[in-house]
Parts: sequence; structure tokens; C-alpha cells
Amino acid sequence: MSGTPTRILLADDQDDVRSGFRLVLDSQPDMTVIGEAADGATALDLARHLRPDVVLADIRMPRLDGLELTRLLAGPQATRPTRVVVVTTFDLDDYVHTALHNGACGFLLKRSGPALLIEGVRAAMAGDALISPQITVRLLRQLSLPPARPRPTADTLTDREREIVRLVARGSTNQEIATELVISPGTAKTHLANIQSKLKVRNRVEIAAWAWQTGLMPPAP
Repeated sequence: MSGTPTRILLADDQDDVRSGFRLVLDSQPDMTVIGEAADGATALDLARHLRPDVVLADIRMPRLDGLELTRLLAGPQATRPTRVVVVTTFDLDDYVHTALHNGACGFLLKRSGPALLIEGVRAAMAGDALISPQITVRLLRQLSLPPARPRPTADTLTDREREIVRLVARGSTNQEIATELVISPGTAKTHLANIQSKLKVRNRVEIAAWAWQTGLMPPAP
């Protein structure tokens, strides 16, 4: 792990939420909160000046909402893309889809607790995407990849890789995949990197979306 702590900007219009997040994150030796914003426009300005490693953004904020903030900081047109994790009370499908398509590298519910908040920041820094387990499977059954992206068939993958894809589509973490398949977390991570390369996707969210779209996962009963 790098000796430099992950620099985090908090964007939420509720003072008590920001204070709670700061307490949780600053308690971690590898994280530090470098700024706070009570509205999206201020968050955008701070992000461009402070250059945080990760922005934690609420959705419903004054002046500029978290979805537009995500698009401006992490979307395709961003000149210096910033990792954004959306942390919200609302798990509406439209919000989740929009946040991820706007470039968010995580979607967490505030009620998920401090452990998932910490894990979400670390996942973002690792180039992964974390979604609260409460909404993972529901979301991934519906999520669409960008239309222009080719969709390789399941034959592209080995049997072991297909096993891992199915577990990802069920919302399993790397540790859970490792335990299920009796492999090390490092081996699971290596398999996931190979899968991403073969499927030409960016993260585990798109791996899972591919699994649902191509029929590797059975349809919901």
C-alpha cells in the first residue's frame, strides 16, 4: 500500500452526514478528508482546485445535483477525470443507472454502514466499482453496457472464469469469490483482470451486466 493517504472530498448538504463520514474516514490510516462541500457547485470548484483522489457525492444537493457533478468530474468529457462514489439515501434505479453511466465508480446507500463506505473508497482507488449489496443484483439484471461496445460470447472465457463471472453477477466481493472457489483473493483479482480484458469492460459492474445480458445468469424467476 502506498504511504500517501487517499485524499477525499465530501459533498453532502447535511452537516451531520459530512461530520459522520469524516470521523469514519479520518480514522483510517490510509485516508484523509481534505475538504467538504454543502452543495454541488462548491464541490465542483473544490474538486478542480484540490484534486482529491476520491469524491463522495450525495445526489440531492442544492445548485448542482450529485449526478451532474459526477458527469462533470468523471464523465467522458472530463479533462482530468476524478473518481466519484455516489453515497445517497435513495436507491432509485434511475439514479443508479445515471450515476454509473456518468462515470461513478461506486453507488452506496448511507444506511449500508461505515465498513462499506471505507471499502467503497478503497475499491475506487483500486480501479473497481462497489455497489451496496441491497441493490446489486436488482441493478445488474437491468444495467446495459454502452451500445457501441462489442459483446463477446461466454465461449470467450474459461470454465473457471465463467464461475467467477456468475459470482460477480450475484454481488460477491473478491473475498467471497475466493472463499467460494477455495482460491486466494489475489488469484480472484487476477482472474477478474483477465476477464475484464477478454470482455473489454472496465470493472466488475460491467462484468456482471454482461453476464445478465448474454444469458450466463439465468433469468429471474
